[in-house]
Amino acid sequence: MTDRRSNVTKIEYYEFLGVSRDCSDQELKTAYRRLAMQYHPDRNPSNPEAEEKFKQASEAYQVLSDPQKRAAYDRYGHAGAGGSGFEGVAGADVGDIFGDFFGEMFNMGGGRRNGRAQRGRDIRYDLSLEFEEAVFGKQTEIQVRRAEVCSDCRGTGAPAGRGPETCKQCAGRGQVRYQQGFFSIARTCPICNGSGQVITDPCQTCNGAGLTERRHTISVSVPAGVEDGTRIRYQGEGDAGRAGGPKGDLYIVLAVRPHAFFERDGNDLHCVVFVSFPQVALGAEIHVPTLEGNTVLRIHEGTQTGKEYRLRGKGVPHLNNHGRGDLVVQIVVQTPKKFSKAQRELIRQLGETMHIENTPTSRNLLGKMKDLFS
Repeated sequence: MTDRRSNVTKIEYYEFLGVSRDCSDQELKTAYRRLAMQYHPDRNPSNPEAEEKFKQASEAYQVLSDPQKRAAYDRYGHAGAGGSGFEGVAGADVGDIFGDFFGEMFNMGGGRRNGRAQRGRDIRYDLSLEFEEAVFGKQTEIQVRRAEVCSDCRGTGAPAGRGPETCKQCAGRGQVRYQQGFFSIARTCPICNGSGQVITDPCQTCNGAGLTERRHTISVSVPAGVEDGTRIRYQGEGDAGRAGGPKGDLYIVLAVRPHAFFERDGNDLHCVVFVSFPQVALGAEIHVPTLEGNTVLRIHEGTQTGKEYRLRGKGVPHLNNHGRGDLVVQIVVQTPKKFSKAQRELIRQLGETMHIENTPTSRNLLGKMKDLFS
């Protein structure tokens, strides 16, 4: 559509906002908010095209959000809506449309955020454990550095008897307003950071921060059965909060060192024990290791390599519960690389009495056997 007086092509409001002519007020508001966010000058600095689109979106919303102007526009077009020029956004309640959304994104409605009570930061501490310590638990002490309320100013940031003063830049409001073209924007005051107050004579101990960093000793109880990567939370043992805010938490992250031969699978332990051919052929009693010392395992006659024996209750305790997992012992027959002359003769004689067919097997089984021996 072209305005006859200015000979400037005008936008079609519904088409520009991407809504139908019978759209609801909420649909209209949502469409305007989307375009305004997309073309807002703060997001498109030094972009005249984006600024123009932002103005056009505001113009369209100003007309269509007013029932009388919308009815006139629907009937007579731009002539009925009040002419050709952009008339600003006086008729549009921008604060109602955007609320805190613009305030968070562009810092337009910050208020005195930094003057409010703020929760302290959480602290992470990495604690290394031996394999056995993770299985059976451990009591230990650690030292952490954390922020605590300054004992001299008691967290105010100012010396005793002297409090903060009202910020002259924002007159205590925590905000300063800037005029950006036709749009008025409120930003957090850069002097007081939104608190509305400034400290002209800061505490010498904390330099006005209200917090000081100190080393603190904490007793840690590691329960039996923890795994690598387990996090233990100590509530209120993190940094102190600002302006009377609550303390953060301490998170202890456990790093468990691997064992020399035990591997953990949940609450079960696994290990491999090498035995001789006579032991698996005739059966035998052997000593196998556990986390609490050696125990006797009886190997059945004719046991094949790869056979697994399960020792009940010799594994890892269940975390925060009763009972323990098992120890799974895998038997692998170890073949000597060298034999004496007498041994070779005995093996030869034994071989003559044994009749084993060399039956082919699948490659999958062969691969499993390779993994077993590796």
